[in-house]
Amino acid sequence: MIRIWKQENGKLVEGAKTDSPVWVDARNVTQEDIKILEREYNIETETIVDILDQDELSRLDWENDYVVVIVRLPVFLAESDISYTTTPLGIILYPDKVITICWTDGEVLHDMATNRVRNLSLDDLPSFVIQVLARADLIFLRYLKAINRNASAIQTALQKSVRNLELMQLLNLEKSLVYFSTSLKSNQLLFEKLMRTRLIQMDEEDRDWLEDVAIDNRQAIEMADVYTSTMSGTMDTFASVISNNLSITMKKLTVISLVLMIPTMVTSFFGMNIPLPTDSWGGNAPLLVILGVCVLLSGAASVLLRDKRKKKRTDSAWGRLPRLGRKRRE
Repeated sequence: MIRIWKQENGKLVEGAKTDSPVWVDARNVTQEDIKILEREYNIETETIVDILDQDELSRLDWENDYVVVIVRLPVFLAESDISYTTTPLGIILYPDKVITICWTDGEVLHDMATNRVRNLSLDDLPSFVIQVLARADLIFLRYLKAINRNASAIQTALQKSVRNLELMQLLNLEKSLVYFSTSLKSNQLLFEKLMRTRLIQMDEEDRDWLEDVAIDNRQAIEMADVYTSTMSGTMDTFASVISNNLSITMKKLTVISLVLMIPTMVTSFFGMNIPLPTDSWGGNAPLLVILGVCVLLSGAASVLLRDKRKKKRTDSAWGRLPRLGRKRRE
């Protein structure tokens, strides 16, 4: 969908083309929109294809009539398994207009179109680009905090019961952090190129503002790296917990298997066609012997398992004693 915005009294309003600079907003681009962009705005097909490529990295380029800035934006997709991801946004600068192209919608473009971004001006196109970058950093930081809160809630649920659903949710959040970190670092390279190049004419105030936005972007990079390291450590910890629980279960099953093996061996021995000492006893003596052995082995197994549980509870209680109490008891 292509919408054209013009500025009246400091606010963006939707309207037709005018002599003043306009913002051509192309979101959720369709094949028909691509044809319009090629025919009416003389944008190269290759440029549009690069912008609509979900894996396209941030970069700065130029053609004969316009300058192309591609920046990675954060996007929240509630219906997707990986809710927090990133997408490329193409900003095409003409002398009298700015065109943005994106294959989906996002909070950055929505905030700009609904006049939630202060001091947004279409008369200063370099300032418009910096506004997009600054808003992107703000949304990145907001989504990173949301990811951290969701991860903390999932970790609390996993402490009660380790289930596959929560583990998959943690894995998806870890993927989101990787996407954010990659996109932020790609944007940082774009910042450095914007400050070095002369393709976009910026005054001294714009350059100072761009440096401030670059600092915010570096802060987001550091935050994403910290959250990624924490998430990786959390996943490793829960993997160790699952492995430890499996080892404990296997130990119990091994004890039970050993207990059941001895009665099976005894019954197999008594089932052989050879003379046995209990043949002269008569009656149900062999059956009573087998039952007695089973009872003894079951009692021994229960004692072993109970001693392990008792020792575990004692160690746990001893670990909760105050430090002073430990010394006194020792």
